[in-house]
Amino acid sequence: MMSAYPKNHNPFADDDEEDNEVQNFGRGRGYEDSTDSHMSEAERRQKYLQQEVMRTAQSAVDSSQRSIGLIYDSEKMGIDTAEELKRQGEILKRTERMVDNMDEDLKTSQRHINTIKSVWGGFVNYFKAKPEPSAAPEQPIAYEPSSKLLDALSQSQGHQDEYRQSHLNMTTSGFGASGISSEESISSQNGYPRNQQLRAIHQQLDDNLDDMSLGLGRLKNLGLGLQTEIEDQDVTLDSLMNKVDRTDSKIRATNQQIKNLK
Repeated sequence: MMSAYPKNHNPFADDDEEDNEVQNFGRGRGYEDSTDSHMSEAERRQKYLQQEVMRTAQSAVDSSQRSIGLIYDSEKMGIDTAEELKRQGEILKRTERMVDNMDEDLKTSQRHINTIKSVWGGFVNYFKAKPEPSAAPEQPIAYEPSSKLLDALSQSQGHQDEYRQSHLNMTTSGFGASGISSEESISSQNGYPRNQQLRAIHQQLDDNLDDMSLGLGRLKNLGLGLQTEIEDQDVTLDSLMNKVDRTDSKIRATNQQIKNLK
């Protein structure tokens, strides 16, 4: 019966390769032969798993740091949107005052037209008592955005400098990835590992999660404030459009009356 191996194949070579794979477990993942040569297979496996714990914890910190950055960017965009809404509200308020002034001017024009149209207008005006001096025009009321928007905007703006100081310059690669002994890996009473490097990573992760929670809360308040302001401006815009329509009708009627006087 013919052999499945070529004539120059050594049947004992496969066993040697398997032994080499066991001995080289973890090599190529950052471990040097000089440090692992005195370790048994079980010790190398333990060291590999311990460093994987460090890498996983560090990855979680990096991920939370990126999430905080995304929250910061979203909050900054919300602040810019809120500022733009405030400017838009001021424009709507000024436009509404202009339309109100136009309506008053049209009322005055209508009184003049009525006087001109009256045959006895001159005599009537002569014997008519002089009109009382008109009261001074009221000072325009400054535009005030919704209180929800102002409160949320104040909170978010106050956090911008704090974020830059505490996070933008933070380096998340300085915790290291050294091994953890079996005793150090046991959790202490406060819930943090006894290993200093792993403890620092866990504490940083907890701080980042707290910042994420607070940031999401501010984003929620900012979103509610934006919604309230948009709804208020929608009401103002509807009122302004109605005033514009009425003023436009009065202007057309006044123009037609002036044409009839010719």
